Amino acid sequence: MDTGERDFLNTPPMKTVRFGGRVTDMLDKQQRGDSTDYELLKHQLTDPDIKDAQIINWLQEFRSCVTQLSKEHEQLVYSVLRLPWAERSQAVVDEYMSFLSNLVTAQTVFLCICVRMVVSHFTPSRFQSNITIFICSDLPRTFERCHQALQLISKYVPSTSRFLLPILQENFPFIQKSSRTLECYIHNLLRVTVYLPVIRRDVLELIIGKLLKLDVRNAKRKLFTCVRIHKQGVDRIFYLSEEHLPSSTLMAHPEAEKLDALMSVLMAYIKDVCHINGCLHVDQTKDVYRDLLSVFDKVILTTHASCHVQYLLFYLCSFRLALAEAFLDHLWKILQNLSQPAVLRQAAAGYLGSFLARAKFVPVHTVRACLDLLLSWIHGYIHNQDGSGSPVCCDISLHGPFYAACQAAFYTLVFRHRALLEADMRKGLEFLQGLNLERVVMCQLNPLKVCLPAVTNLFAAVTRKYQVAFCYTIIERNNRHMLPVVRSSTGGDRVSANTNPLDSFFPFDPYLLKRSGQLIEPLYQKWEELCDTELLPSTKGLQGSRDDEDDFLREETPKTECIMGMTPSSLDSNLQSPSSVGSPRTGFHRPF
Repeated sequence: MDTGERDFLNTPPMKTVRFGGRVTDMLDKQQRGDSTDYELLKHQLTDPDIKDAQIINWLQEFRSCVTQLSKEHEQLVYSVLRLPWAERSQAVVDEYMSFLSNLVTAQTVFLCICVRMVVSHFTPSRFQSNITIFICSDLPRTFERCHQALQLISKYVPSTSRFLLPILQENFPFIQKSSRTLECYIHNLLRVTVYLPVIRRDVLELIIGKLLKLDVRNAKRKLFTCVRIHKQGVDRIFYLSEEHLPSSTLMAHPEAEKLDALMSVLMAYIKDVCHINGCLHVDQTKDVYRDLLSVFDKVILTTHASCHVQYLLFYLCSFRLALAEAFLDHLWKILQNLSQPAVLRQAAAGYLGSFLARAKFVPVHTVRACLDLLLSWIHGYIHNQDGSGSPVCCDISLHGPFYAACQAAFYTLVFRHRALLEADMRKGLEFLQGLNLERVVMCQLNPLKVCLPAVTNLFAAVTRKYQVAFCYTIIERNNRHMLPVVRSSTGGDRVSANTNPLDSFFPFDPYLLKRSGQLIEPLYQKWEELCDTELLPSTKGLQGSRDDEDDFLREETPKTECIMGMTPSSLDSNLQSPSSVGSPRTGFHRPF
């Protein structure tokens, strides 16, 4: 019988069999101070060899006296709720559902304990967790019954969702648990949001927060795919995109494999919720986008050097151009909002540039529009500084968002200049010239001194080829001076040869997880090496051989001191994100 169609409140109890006395009699005795039978019943309820018939009989008796149960009987009720019902026959499940519905309706004081019982089944039992085969025939049925129970509770107690989220947080497995345990729990949390959409945003925030910790920890420990290669007589660590590694080395570390599995679950959820019968459902997609964007603002944007979790929004935005444009507009508003903390404005600029550079699904006309906005804002900033009457100096603590915006514009142009020019070279050149890049690189704020050397050098090569800006003289002058970096926490100047003063990272650098990466790969703009005609002769060797290096092969970023953290939850500032895999290499320098 379908439990959803059965009226549990009006179904009379079946014939009962008393085991150790009637439950009502034992409750009366316990009330008078005689707890012998009461304790005996609690003991019998925990019998591991209990039979289905016994479970049904006790449930029937308890169902007939739920009005006599009170807070002082909490241990007894807990024992009843802990009966092994989910893996038993359908008759046991039906009777358990009847008891559950009667209990939460008559005694709402037991609502939380009932919800906790259901949520406790969202992960495999200890015995099942030790089984190496993931698909167990009993697990889907167990999970299905748990969700039926939770739906039943929420039907009779509409306020269930208010109490559910703290319980989901309390029961979330430690991130060190097995991939299987975490995958089951997250799958069940996401399934809850299908019939309780009011908590979806909070559930996504909970899950993504946990995944971010795993992602950043793996990045810090460098557990993503990497190998050591001997190149040009020097033993170095290189990070490679998947296609360069034999399949046997992919996701070799269990922590990386765990993150891969969990990202696959979330991406599958996003796709399923946004599509009905293979067609995009616009309203549902908008709702998911709003929820994910809220989570992005709360936990993703404020986390520095995450490598993969932000790709959930990247993947969602690929469903419809309007979503990608809305995301870019959201980042743009954060960047230019003076009431936002500088670190968040810098982070938004990093996301803006990286998204424009890497998202294949963002068309050229959108890239042009964003570059127009960025450069207009940059020119306005320069104008305000020049007209302020005060001396203008290269100070990251004062102008961090400006430098981050410049780097975003340079980075986008390095990646998308071919697309901007290939349709119509004349109009493309007119557009680049209209950006007035020469004024930006020549201004007193000197953005080429602050941006990553890899970005500035490749930007210089591109702008030199098309004669829209001449950067090499400025780069050489900057290289002769040490860059003063201002620590906002302590004040004062401290001189350092720091090559990453903005503590930059590019959020959408190559995605290294194997399974979930299959969904990202067709959406992703890989780095295309500059052709020989775009480089001066003595710089060609620094690009590397295409036979043994791919688009995103790059040396590990040098460790430095005095890097100002870009976001509040930044890692130790001397640790660089492996997500910088695939950025233009730092070894590219201006030739003599």
